[in-house]
Amino acid sequence: MTKRDYYEILSVEKSADKITIKKAYRKMAMKYHPDRNPDDAHAEEKFKEAAEAYDVLSDDDKRARYDRFGHAGVNGQTGGGHAGGYTMEDIFSQFGDVFGGAGGFESFFGGSRAQSRNSAKRGSNLHIKVELSLEEIAKGITKKIKVKKDVTCKVCHGSGAKDSNAISTCSTCHGSGYVKQIRSTFLGQMQTTVACPSCHGTGKTITAKCPSCHGVGTQKDFEIISIDIPPGVSDEMQLSMRGNGNAGPNDGPAGDLLITIKEKPHEYFRREGNHVIYDLHLNYADVALGTSVEVPTLTGKAKIKIEAGTPAGKVLRLRGKGFPSVQRYETGDQLVVVNIWSPQKLTREERDLLKKMQNMPNFNPPNDSKAKSGAGFFDKLENLFR
Repeated sequence: MTKRDYYEILSVEKSADKITIKKAYRKMAMKYHPDRNPDDAHAEEKFKEAAEAYDVLSDDDKRARYDRFGHAGVNGQTGGGHAGGYTMEDIFSQFGDVFGGAGGFESFFGGSRAQSRNSAKRGSNLHIKVELSLEEIAKGITKKIKVKKDVTCKVCHGSGAKDSNAISTCSTCHGSGYVKQIRSTFLGQMQTTVACPSCHGTGKTITAKCPSCHGVGTQKDFEIISIDIPPGVSDEMQLSMRGNGNAGPNDGPAGDLLITIKEKPHEYFRREGNHVIYDLHLNYADVALGTSVEVPTLTGKAKIKIEAGTPAGKVLRLRGKGFPSVQRYETGDQLVVVNIWSPQKLTREERDLLKKMQNMPNFNPPNDSKAKSGAGFFDKLENLFR
């Protein structure tokens, strides 16, 4: 099914600012909220669709990629890449700020959705950078990274209590984790359900803290994480691994691991989008007489033929030898740029030979050489990229 335009979903112009986008999303979320539309699959899908649109358009980086490349520019950067990839828990945890912070999203709807949620505080996201060679980017790779992060306390298993006897039912909310309030909204007075201020929504209080984590439920430790990096990623692209960030306090859900890709400079390859450029240096005799040479590629070596009379700056194409797109819908090429190597030192014999050739007719360009050569090197390169 063709995905709808995010601006169309929220009914905003492409020039809309963040405040306008936030208001539009809030309006859509309230209209299609599942508590207002029970057992309505269409409304729930609209609710998720609006959440995905807001996720992209409220983030400057994602919005810039979307404006330039459309949905392909943000695939893998949203909750599953499509509206159906979002769960209700994802939406409530990611967009609660739109409705005034934790618990605010549900407070407009009587709290039935809030009561079904685990209100334990979510762990923070963890940011790391992963350096990759161009060869690793071309093939994709699994990296095992050792990171220091908040992990669940091994002594209390995240409860924060000294032992099971050190945990009691919260006297404020009587174990429910929530208290009810009457709140005035633009829709009139509504009964709302918010996290208990005493136990912060856990429904429990700790009478004696864990001696290892001092009641937090987490502690610092090193963990080895296996990261599957798909082929075709680019410099500064960000990947996300849900639930692999810092553990939440008091047995709360973990945050996400955000991986920023860094391309290592290559000895002789340059990257342009999904294409890879290689400078081939040949001596004058090779380009004048023609030859066959072996050139390196991202996946091995390839043999190419140099026609007699090949001019400097000619670009040869090795199809499919570049980078695959992350979305796997195309693969770039390797562009081999022919360069003529000029010797820095000459023997007497070499100098005499060159002097003999210097005035020979076939070694001098005709007066209309510029016209015969056609487009310049940069024009040719631009046409290849097109």
